[in-house]
Amino acid sequence: MISIKTSEEIKILKEGGKRLASVLYEVAEKVRPGVSTIELDELAEKLIKNIGGEPSFKNYKTREDKIPYPTSLCVSINNEIVHGIPSKNRILQEGDIVSLDLGMKYKNLYTDMAITVPIGKVDDQAKKIIETAKKSLDVGIKSIKSGSHIGDISFSIQSCAENNGFNVVRRLVGHGVGYNVHEPPDIPNFGEKGTGLKLKEGMILALEPMVVLGGPDIVLDKDNWTWKTKDGFLAAHFEHTVAVTKKGAEILTKLCD
Repeated sequence: MISIKTSEEIKILKEGGKRLASVLYEVAEKVRPGVSTIELDELAEKLIKNIGGEPSFKNYKTREDKIPYPTSLCVSINNEIVHGIPSKNRILQEGDIVSLDLGMKYKNLYTDMAITVPIGKVDDQAKKIIETAKKSLDVGIKSIKSGSHIGDISFSIQSCAENNGFNVVRRLVGHGVGYNVHEPPDIPNFGEKGTGLKLKEGMILALEPMVVLGGPDIVLDKDNWTWKTKDGFLAAHFEHTVAVTKKGAEILTKLCD
């Protein structure tokens, strides 16, 4: 079932989304060569609890997952697309790019957000894939309004990525969010205009373009969580939680109006 949130619930989601964004950007400021990924996770969890939230990824598990997700923050480096598990042995290096993906439960409602950032100085290819993934999210959001279709979002994201010389991951998708970490509908990062579910005011969606330098094929790491590009090329990932309105999409996971 596709859920429609009330105006009061959307106010809470907006409040929680703003707080989540403040946490994620503070964590991103600590990203530099020599930092372990577990340090970033520990900071994210501490900050979430300090603002009255709960990490929504920690111990998360679906029927398809073999083990619960063990940490609060997903940290995915270079060819890792999503769900990279933080560790004291994973040290950020100059020239890496890293996706930081964080979810939070706040007043019993969930928001979700991700950004990809460079570690120190990165090459032009790394800069371009980060810029393209961010732009793909922006155009996907701009395609949203009540009465449009999921395919409009998917087409916008795919077109942006491919027009800039990249591919999109097809096996992993965006999703609904709000009452749970993941809800219907699925939001693929590829598709055709005018196809798929018609959007309605009050839907809460998590759009998350996953853009890759090489081919779209992916593999699951032996840790049972981390998805990687099969060919080993770079991946970048951005995500916002948005509310569907009559006129467009309202981004809930941002610092200010």
